Amino acid sequence: MSPSGAAAPAGVAASADAGPSADVAADAGLPGVPAPAAELARVAASRADGALAAAAPVRLDDVVPAPERVVPDPAADFTLSADAVLRVSPAGRDVAEQLAAWLRPATGFPLPVADAPEGGPLTLTLSPAAPGPEAATGSGEPDGAALGDEGYRLDVTADGVRITAVNPAGLFHGAQTLRQLLPAPIESPTAVAARWAVPGGTIVDRPRFPYRGAMLDVARHFFGVEDVLRVVDHLARYKLNHLHLHLTDDQGWRIAVDSWPRLAEVGGATEVGGGPGGWYTRDDYRRIVAYAARRHVTVVPEIDLPGHTNAALVAYPELAPGKIGPPPYTGTEVGFSYVDPADERTYDFVADVVGEVAALTPGPWLHLGGDEAFKVPADSYRAFVARAQRLVAATGKTVVGWHQLAPAEHVDGRVLQWWGTNGDDPETADAVRRGARLILSPGNHAYLDMKYAPDTPIGHDWAGLIDVRRAYEWDPGTHVRGVPAEAVLGVEAPLWTESVSTPAEVEYMLFPRLPAVAELGWSPRETHDWSRFRSRLAGHGPRWAAAGITFHPSPEIPWPSTAPHIPTQPTPTPTPTTTP
Repeated sequence: MSPSGAAAPAGVAASADAGPSADVAADAGLPGVPAPAAELARVAASRADGALAAAAPVRLDDVVPAPERVVPDPAADFTLSADAVLRVSPAGRDVAEQLAAWLRPATGFPLPVADAPEGGPLTLTLSPAAPGPEAATGSGEPDGAALGDEGYRLDVTADGVRITAVNPAGLFHGAQTLRQLLPAPIESPTAVAARWAVPGGTIVDRPRFPYRGAMLDVARHFFGVEDVLRVVDHLARYKLNHLHLHLTDDQGWRIAVDSWPRLAEVGGATEVGGGPGGWYTRDDYRRIVAYAARRHVTVVPEIDLPGHTNAALVAYPELAPGKIGPPPYTGTEVGFSYVDPADERTYDFVADVVGEVAALTPGPWLHLGGDEAFKVPADSYRAFVARAQRLVAATGKTVVGWHQLAPAEHVDGRVLQWWGTNGDDPETADAVRRGARLILSPGNHAYLDMKYAPDTPIGHDWAGLIDVRRAYEWDPGTHVRGVPAEAVLGVEAPLWTESVSTPAEVEYMLFPRLPAVAELGWSPRETHDWSRFRSRLAGHGPRWAAAGITFHPSPEIPWPSTAPHIPTQPTPTPTPTTTP
């Protein structure tokens, strides 16, 4: 997970199911946005506006993440007109409705959706015989199986755009690609006078890894439902398909558990710096899960055990060694708390909690945490993890845990999330030989709470500074020595929030690094090229500005610019937190 640190600024509002995807402008004076948050949003927005000029026309190979196969046809550009109808196979209608909702605000076009797989300028087709990658160059026969569950084919001719996939997830990813191929003002929440041209040609695309995600820590600072929904939209935009929610830690317990009600009512009432905290009701959590599922994002809940449990011990002292509850904790140190591994009541607690969370979570994963339990003896730790893993497996879920779980006994399907900074990890490699798979989250490449540069006003630097190039230039398939590529389930970019306290701060740390990690998870290894990536990413700055997304205009990226200099980020007023 991480050592810690502190500081703060930033802010952007969010909206509801109809709303988080219609990103709210990062501007001062927004209703409901605290003054410091609005100030960082204003600064970031002005910096971005000052750095970004009109973008060049979009090319077919400007997509992020890079597609597997791109065959441009400059003579086949398509222009979307006001009378366009979006036609779709009935099973793909929900994707078509979402695509229409993305395009209507900026174009002002009605874009009705019709259940008919043929005959319109925008067509989405679900087919078990969707053409596979070989068909993009005319070699090989169409092969829907080759596209897999998430692949798609996008064909652009002068007469229209067709997206074909085997499953709705593939249609959705293809629709996100089409969104990127339209001019940047398509992200505007209000109508824009523009020629809505799409570059001609064919894209055939599918992911490298099945698991591509990001983590949001809602325990150190609590983020409400609307804020989480907005993050879901950010992930879906770049074909990430898992949202890992770090729901429990020393500073707060964020999900209601009916059988242990004080976990949320008492344990959820604090956060770093002494703020009010908060928690999700069962209906709140269901809403997040459903919203994410509609965008083909699977929620991965984390209940961190046996350490990082101070909030739970405040609520239920009977779980503490010695049965004496600690005071609430609002600092940022780690490794001091743990549930009593020698008491059977602890295992009743674990069984009840994972059982209720599993019942609320349709996805296959349940994350047990398991890191930084420094005060638990090694033998007790392994015994606790062995039992906790079996309790998770009994719910029908697959165990995920930080790589500190490696020494414990293996259970079928177990996944370790590796957050090390040195790829030489024999213990993790041994766990893989015993059957574990890995999610790669190297702290010095993928931890998005690390500062971009020494003067970044929020974030940490214990794993080093992570600029965009460092986030991009590593290979998940070869990163941990002794672990073959086939044992790598995918990648995840964690965002810990000891020093991140507002939605705009979340966005500032996600962008522009999140798309870099997304490309490592989605795109074939042979497409990874820093020079080309930074050029493609540059065109997304105007999109984020149009959508009101707060981002760091990194000097590494050649943003469309008339400004020779990007000013230094102002120094924030620190929040009152404790550092180790």
